Amino acid sequence: MSQVNQSTQEQERRWRLILGQRPEQAAPEYWSSDDENMYQCLDVLYNEEKQRGGLGRSSPKIAKWLGDIRQYFPSSVVQIIQKDALERLNLQQMLLEPELLENIEVDIHLVSTLIGLNHLMPDQTKETARIVVRKLVEDIERRLRQSLEQAIQGSVNRSAHTRRPKRIQDINWHRTIQANLKHWQEEYKTIIPEQLHGHPRQRSSLKDIVLCVDQSGSMAPSVVYSSIFAAVMASIRAVTTQMVVFDTQIVDLTPLLEDPVDVLFGTQLGGGTDIAKAIKYCRGKITRPEDTIFVLVTDLCEGGSEQQLFKQVAEMLNSGVQIVTLLALSDEGTPYYDRENAQKFAALGIPTFACTPDQFPELMAKAIEKQDINAWYAAQQQKK
Repeated sequence: MSQVNQSTQEQERRWRLILGQRPEQAAPEYWSSDDENMYQCLDVLYNEEKQRGGLGRSSPKIAKWLGDIRQYFPSSVVQIIQKDALERLNLQQMLLEPELLENIEVDIHLVSTLIGLNHLMPDQTKETARIVVRKLVEDIERRLRQSLEQAIQGSVNRSAHTRRPKRIQDINWHRTIQANLKHWQEEYKTIIPEQLHGHPRQRSSLKDIVLCVDQSGSMAPSVVYSSIFAAVMASIRAVTTQMVVFDTQIVDLTPLLEDPVDVLFGTQLGGGTDIAKAIKYCRGKITRPEDTIFVLVTDLCEGGSEQQLFKQVAEMLNSGVQIVTLLALSDEGTPYYDRENAQKFAALGIPTFACTPDQFPELMAKAIEKQDINAWYAAQQQKK
């Protein structure tokens, strides 16, 4: 067989799988048994007539299908197929079966679904779901914990330094002498310290960080990442971290920050949105406004009073709190958000943009050092 014919047949094979069309000729040489099995997997999901019947409530049938797609497709494709299955075949019931969860390829969309179904699950399934969620949490922590810890600790060390130590015991003599060697006075055998270097008195934490996270359904991936980052930051002694989630109600998850899985299962995705109410609650939790970074994670689609929203934001700014608004904290592209409110936030001088998880550690470092976050974000965009 010529190379041209082989290439043509391979293209035809791929297009038949994509379009869901078996070859008319019985078992042609380029259509293997594996191809037939892949076709069957995709046919169950994307054939409109079979969708009406779906995979049914049969656990063995669903388990086999899940096993098949993992056998015949790479992990990235499996995640897409699972997400489509949840939407097209209404397979939420699949997630309520403990034996099925063990066969699922874990990704952030699945974890978001598990959290959303959390309150519907029987106890046995919930324990299995926690295992699945922990798998993703540990994977993200492994990828991002070190960079977040290094960024925050480094920024804390830099911002802790001062050139105006208030007490003589706060002076860093080694650094002060180094910086002033050029001012050596030979006649007096001494150095004139034009620049003093030192550290302020130590206290329990240099910065207070408050994460206020919108838990409406559209923000699900942001809730997952926020919970993990909050838990990591809570373990860093140089900062204190609080986390509040909200829809029309408010839940303070700060006591659960020791374990991000507990935090995630403390959320309840869905519902309306009252951002103003959440900000007002958080204002009551802030004791050191000038040393507080308030990170608001929301699409700014206010379901309550917009007048109250901007009143609360203005009062928080006037108290000295540093505010950053993340329209999304996820791996996905440009999120849906209320553009008019976003423009109003930006007009108040509040950095307002979507952020990927990989960017978050550096973002927090810039915030702690009180650098120009808008300039930093613009530079990030230019790198793309």
